[in-house]
Amino acid sequence: MWATNLRIIGIVLGTLALYTLIANKIPQVQSEVPHALTLGANVTPEQLVAAGDQLYHGAGGCTACHGLGTRAPNLLTDEKGLGPIGARCGKREAGKDCKAYLYESLTSPRAYVVSGYEPIMPEMGRILSPQQIWALVAFLESQSGTVDVTASDIPAASGPAASAAPAASGGGGPGIAGGSTEPMTIIRGAGCTGCHKVGTEGGAIGPNLTHVGSRLSAALIRECILKPDTRVAKGYEKFVGVMPKMFGNQLTGAQLEALVQFLSSQK
Repeated sequence: MWATNLRIIGIVLGTLALYTLIANKIPQVQSEVPHALTLGANVTPEQLVAAGDQLYHGAGGCTACHGLGTRAPNLLTDEKGLGPIGARCGKREAGKDCKAYLYESLTSPRAYVVSGYEPIMPEMGRILSPQQIWALVAFLESQSGTVDVTASDIPAASGPAASAAPAASGGGGPGIAGGSTEPMTIIRGAGCTGCHKVGTEGGAIGPNLTHVGSRLSAALIRECILKPDTRVAKGYEKFVGVMPKMFGNQLTGAQLEALVQFLSSQK
């Protein structure tokens, strides 16, 4: 009898250890996250542009839509005879110079939507820190324009603006929404409602998540969060690449599981 009990205990402990290992590994599944920036008071335009270049072509996910000429305006090449974004950004919106327009486009993208395109741009201020936003502004200005972003535009890393910014470094931070595990707080903090409808909140750019649990299992929902382009809902094929791929590193393990369980319960 004692041998049977020992085997049962061993199986239980082994199973718990396996699931603990899997849970700890989940947030790291093929996810890319922007490196934190520390830009001092003497930061140069060249340093800002270089940092913005890395974000644009890497973890910022900008190339998923911009440059295709279909889902979003071309930014680094000519757009309808107006030149790259640096040459036309100051002429887009009345009363806004290039710097103000680009900042608004990144943080409040639905305030002005270029004619002929859909409002699918996520609010990058929910994903990137203020320093990262301004580095992107500088990089975009440099595309046939004049870079006028300076250190005075960028909140100090220890200032109030920085403490309110999303944790985008992916290393040891509190996670999105200050580490909260309340599902709707996570959903709002991650900017999900900018594209997805959840109950009475949100937009209609991405699939409606109100009853997503009746369509997808918890495992598939987790996969869609971590690797969003591997499974695309019918009718949304043209939006492939729009959903950021960084949530695996921005969400803590507890947040990810709370979100998955919440969405899978939405029948």
